[in-house]
Amino acid sequence: MYFNERNLQHLQDVQLKDWKIEELELHHQTMSDLSPWLNAEGVSYHHKIIDEIKRRGGDTGDTNFTD
Repeated sequence: MYFNERNLQHLQDVQLKDWKIEELELHHQTMSDLSPWLNAEGVSYHHKIIDEIKRRGGDTGDTNFTD
């Protein structure tokens, strides 16, 4: 996937509703890969990304994820 992506440092000042779906998907995948090493703040932020993807009708691919 190629697009003009913004990194998490830039995006932390942008509301999730203003992220591109590609950014949500990319950072969801990255955080999923890093999940064993995320602290509580990282896990919370990841859940917010998942919720935003779902709000837009997207598929997070997390079949075992429970709300």
